[in-house]
Amino acid sequence: MSLAAETRAAVRARPFLRDALRAGVVNYAAAARHLEATEDALAGSDEETITAALRRYAEDLDPYAPPAADADRVRVTMQRGLGPTDDPDAALLRVGDTLLAADAGDLTAVTATGDGIGPRALAYAVDRLDGEGVAVGAAGATDGGVLVVVGARDGPDTLRIVEDAIA
Repeated sequence: MSLAAETRAAVRARPFLRDALRAGVVNYAAAARHLEATEDALAGSDEETITAALRRYAEDLDPYAPPAADADRVRVTMQRGLGPTDDPDAALLRVGDTLLAADAGDLTAVTATGDGIGPRALAYAVDRLDGEGVAVGAAGATDGGVLVVVGARDGPDTLRIVEDAIA
């Protein structure tokens, strides 16, 4: 595989770097040093060559844009009292063998539904929550909706952050 192909593969394995390239906010030399130090396939490569490969790759990427939803058609709600259940019919979310349902515990679910909401919007919202220090206990997405489960005390902040991130 060529150095350019190895560089592209290394960037694809690091979504944060891909987003920075797409947004045009990356220091190419610093990114090249990071990849050279952390990617075995690029170890010992010339920094300038990796930098040039990063610049060329950035030119080929679509510009960065957060997921877009029609704010007038988005509905964000909060439901308290979520917890584990054995009843699959009552579950709002299932992850592996764990089912979470209303009126079964002390967790809070924030749900957003509407056009343009899906897995990409969930990833963006979870990244925003992480940046605000909100621990996400579980999350799920479908085409048209996302659900984030947090501790009871984080519910109101999560609602505001998800509203801002998605709408």
